[in-house]
Amino acid sequence: MGLSAEQLRKGIDALCEREPAFAAGLARAGYPEPRIRERGYETLLRTIVGQQVSVAAAQSIWKKLEAGIGDLTNPAIVAAASDEALRAAGLSRQKASYARSLAEEVTSGRLDLANLPEEDEEAIAALTRIKGIGRWSAEIYLLFAEGRADIWPAGDLAVQIEIGRLLGHAERPSEKAIRELAEQWRPHRGAAAIFAWHHYKVDMDVI
Repeated sequence: MGLSAEQLRKGIDALCEREPAFAAGLARAGYPEPRIRERGYETLLRTIVGQQVSVAAAQSIWKKLEAGIGDLTNPAIVAAASDEALRAAGLSRQKASYARSLAEEVTSGRLDLANLPEEDEEAIAALTRIKGIGRWSAEIYLLFAEGRADIWPAGDLAVQIEIGRLLGHAERPSEKAIRELAEQWRPHRGAAAIFAWHHYKVDMDVI
């Protein structure tokens, strides 16, 4: 499971001690709510289904998939489904391929989501070997579903924008710059990312 409210508070408090900009942001936005997803196959399948569509569209496709092929928590069912059945529910040809690839990785035992490597970069590498799971999706899974405290999704646009705002940058920092900036925040970079998303939403609500 993801970082608990207590873990988030401790991480953010540690960040505030190191970086005054976080303390100022915390005074403005308060602590974020935990972002927690279930660990395992279903969460990764939902990630694939939800790529490049709205939340409502993803939920509609999910319901059609359940109605068309059955229990989506069982990867064997997805692995055995035909392209026609997957596409009838609204998956593109590419997403159907991704969904089947994920299911086959799990059913074959090549991917053991209960025992991913302990080292974060190795775990990211294991997940990104799955078709349709890029680095960002792997990082979000490890942060929200496994609660890995030092995951840093530096490629996330909102993280780049909000860290830039918090630190007073005139322009949005690049992914490379964000990675370098965050080195000093180890081992609390996951809390920094969740706070950045929270602060970004507060900024958008104010605007």
